[in-house]
Amino acid sequence: MIQCENQLSTYLEETCDEENGLLKKIHRETYLKETMPHMLSGHYQGRVLSMVSKLVRPKQILEIGTFTGYATLCLAEGLQEDGTIHTIDINEEQEERVSAYFAESPYGSRIHYHIGDAITVIPTIAGMFDLVFIDADKKRNLTYYNMLIDRIPPGGVVLVDNVLWKGKVFDSNPDNQTKQVLELNHALAEDKRMEKLILPIRDGLFVLRKK
Repeated sequence: MIQCENQLSTYLEETCDEENGLLKKIHRETYLKETMPHMLSGHYQGRVLSMVSKLVRPKQILEIGTFTGYATLCLAEGLQEDGTIHTIDINEEQEERVSAYFAESPYGSRIHYHIGDAITVIPTIAGMFDLVFIDADKKRNLTYYNMLIDRIPPGGVVLVDNVLWKGKVFDSNPDNQTKQVLELNHALAEDKRMEKLILPIRDGLFVLRKK
C-alpha cells in the first residue's frame, strides 16, 4: 500500500508543472532545517493551490498558517495585478528566513506577513477575502472559519487542509484531535451557504465555494 502511494505521488508530480527554483529551495531547506518538514504543502499540492488561485483570480487572499512560505507563494501566483495576500503564523522564530523567501519572490511587495495569534490578527485586516486557505491549529479551524464566513463574497473559495487526518477520521474510537477534525468536517458538510467537496490530496483538502 505504501509503495502504491509513493508511486502515485511520484506520478502526480511528474505529470504536473515543475516547481520554480525558489519553491525548490524552500522545499529543500525546510527538510534540512525544520523538525516537522511534512507540514510543507509540497510540489503537487502546491500546484493545486496555484491552480485554484488562478481560477479564482483573487483580489485579496488570507492564509492562516504560513510555516515556511511555500503555500503562500503558490497561492500568490493567481493574484490580480494589484492583489494582496495576508499570511498569518504564530512562530516568530521562522520570520527572518521566511521574509527573505518572500523578498526573493516576484510577489514580495504584495505579501503581508503577520506574526501572532490569528484570532487577534484577523480582525485587524480590512476587506473581503476572495480566497482563504486554513492550514493551522486544527482545534481552532472551525473558529477561524466562523470568523471569516461573512467576509467571503459569493464565488469566494475556502480551502481547509488536513481534513482526512492521516486516515484517522475512519477510526472507530477517535482521539480528541481527530474528534475536532470530524466536528469541523461535519460542520462544513452541513453549511448550506457553501458548495463543497473534499479532494483526497495528501492529507485531504476541503474545497468550499460560497453560493
